[in-house]
Amino acid sequence: MLKLFVGNKNYSSWSMRPWVLLRQAGIPFEEEVVRFDSFDADSNFKRTISSVSPTAKVPVLVDEEMAIWDTLAIAEYVAEQYPEKQLWPLDKSARARARSVCAEMHSGFTGLRGNCPMNIEASLPEVGALLWRDKPAVRADVQRLVEMWSGLLAEHGGPMLFGAFSIADAFFAPVCMRLKTYALPLPQAIADYVQRVHDLPGVAAWIAGALAEQDFLDFEEPYRLKR
Repeated sequence: MLKLFVGNKNYSSWSMRPWVLLRQAGIPFEEEVVRFDSFDADSNFKRTISSVSPTAKVPVLVDEEMAIWDTLAIAEYVAEQYPEKQLWPLDKSARARARSVCAEMHSGFTGLRGNCPMNIEASLPEVGALLWRDKPAVRADVQRLVEMWSGLLAEHGGPMLFGAFSIADAFFAPVCMRLKTYALPLPQAIADYVQRVHDLPGVAAWIAGALAEQDFLDFEEPYRLKR
């Protein structure tokens, strides 16, 4: 069976992507949560993850003796192993577009990601309002998301970005969590898509796990001193 190593569900956006992909697609896997204590070389987290991945980061997917440690690589591997799940769109053009937007997520949106770290348990609308006022990079990233998602939803008819659930929706699920946590302003059609992602069974299961953790890690909390 596949084994997926993830970090804290409340904070680890990269871990969320493959976990939601596997869970929502109904692909069986064993979960190994390695909770963050620190990211120092001698931390329990680093010691544990470095034993399975050369990058010492999460997520890591292990299939027998083989480790896959990048989210895009994990998604591609799972799509190849389970072609019947149709995790990429079947149409060649749509498939290329889906890969493009996933790659854009993988390497971009640094304004949103840097200023609005994922924190599922928190509700930070006041912080979001200040960031929206003071951080043009956040506004630019949200505008790009609105343009991208609006075009894809219109082209493919929804309810997900390429019609049915795909890798693209899993990749943007942590972004949807950020948009909700910080209550960033969105057109209604995009807010509706964010809510549909939030309500997916795989995403709902991840959120439930995040809320159950009850961890408060100060190095992951730029905006709060306590829960």
